[in-house]
Amino acid sequence: MREIGVGIVGGGYMGKAHAVAMAAVGAVFDTALRPRLEMVSAGSPQSAERYRAAYGFHRAARDWQELVADPKVEAIIIASPQATHRAIAEAAFALGKPVLCEKPMGATLEDSRAMVEAAEKGTAANMVGFNYIRTPASQFARQLIAEGAIGEITWFRGEHTEDFLADPQTPASWRTTGDANGTMGDLAPHMINAALALVGPVTSLIAEIETVHATRPGGTVSNDDQGQMMCRFANGAMGQMHFSRIATGRKMGYAYEITGTKGAIRFDQEDQNALWLYKMDEPEATRGFTKILTGPSHPDYLPFCQGPGHGTGYQDQIIIEARDFLRAIETGEPVWPSFRDGLAVNEVVAAAFASSRSKTWQSIDNTKQA
Repeated sequence: MREIGVGIVGGGYMGKAHAVAMAAVGAVFDTALRPRLEMVSAGSPQSAERYRAAYGFHRAARDWQELVADPKVEAIIIASPQATHRAIAEAAFALGKPVLCEKPMGATLEDSRAMVEAAEKGTAANMVGFNYIRTPASQFARQLIAEGAIGEITWFRGEHTEDFLADPQTPASWRTTGDANGTMGDLAPHMINAALALVGPVTSLIAEIETVHATRPGGTVSNDDQGQMMCRFANGAMGQMHFSRIATGRKMGYAYEITGTKGAIRFDQEDQNALWLYKMDEPEATRGFTKILTGPSHPDYLPFCQGPGHGTGYQDQIIIEARDFLRAIETGEPVWPSFRDGLAVNEVVAAAFASSRSKTWQSIDNTKQA
């Protein structure tokens, strides 16, 4: 094993999650590369120093430019506001440094395309942070589908619904400004990523996107509260997705239902350690959805816990993500989801906005995502 110096741009919610993951991943997965928390940067040198002391980094940077350029920083995690992602990624790739970037990958579709171009000019690992699809339950769902356990998929329903802005008296903030911070930029990408992973490419869609609470204490809302869309997948399956940050009562409503010709699957992130499976070939008297509690026999569970049903949590998803990123750096093999996979998600989001404006079906050219 050898050490690898990691630099994290941003020390807030996701910056902390990635710092904890990089500190723990070697012990959890016995990785060949052992991360060293080399440097952190933030909105100010003072904030960076505070994060350095809190999370155990060796050094604090004056700004992200210093962090990216530092020779002891060998891999970079971008956990800063979306408007900064493109410039940081382009600078890192120009130096041949691997990048793990939080979603949404770019603040705009133009940014996302430029980031893919920069990533694919070289050979450095590139990865987008879609953590929820990495739960043992959702990994097992992908495995079941790939093995044909539920037959050919005919229908998909997905949602990512939360209620952190359900109260119209919640003050305006950075979350209520800019498309990248709206529901379609913040929540929708996670479920769209799940749909692409579980079912495959989306070829066409029609969508409605709206702002329900146009004003809040302290300001005007310039982005969307909720959206919905119907879609068609490349394999012929029908789909429907719903996204909301005003879904009263929903805390982590990342949920999906998948219907196949031989069975069906259900999952809800609020019960992330369980997967529901229905198989048509079971005896009629006992045929029904079976609740499967995740355990050591499911993907990436055993390194965390030896007890079935004891469960994994949110931070564990980020640790699994860290393992995948380090493995890609070590082996030179592509990692999923790559920047191009992140672009595929953003193409769907862009098509949804276009559909909502025009009130028409939109086609998505998947050849651009190949």
